[in-house]
Amino acid sequence: MTEDLNDRLKQSSLGGSPQTKPDERRRFLGSLRERVFVRMNNTEIHDPKLNELFLKHIDDYKGYTVLINGNIDDDAFLGKVEAACSKNNIPFTLVNNETAKTGPEDTAILVVAKNAINKMRIEIGQVYPPEMPKTELTAPEKKHGFFHHLFHGDD
Repeated sequence: MTEDLNDRLKQSSLGGSPQTKPDERRRFLGSLRERVFVRMNNTEIHDPKLNELFLKHIDDYKGYTVLINGNIDDDAFLGKVEAACSKNNIPFTLVNNETAKTGPEDTAILVVAKNAINKMRIEIGQVYPPEMPKTELTAPEKKHGFFHHLFHGDD
């Protein structure tokens, strides 16, 4: 028990209480996976279709907070995200600490809840899958039955 107490005292003097799930927090801009509603990585923010998709659904993010990687180099899109959040009263935070990495698969933008929501799919293309092209179905050619051929022969 005294070892436990000594460990806690040592930890608190070194920098506070231990952080829960540090690897997960590094991946999700300081947040946790269980709180994420939508995620875009650093590659996806350079895709105009995904940018449009993210902004198209801005109303879906009410009640959430948008976390933006402050170290990424797409100021045009980030400016649009910040403007859309401001216009729609959606809180956002620029994250510039050690969790804001710039690798292609690292997180660029997150929409997070205050508490766990445990969504199975969080990537933007999974949350908002592309719509299937709409095609008109043509009526199938009418097939004549056995009796039609028996009484009318082959037309």
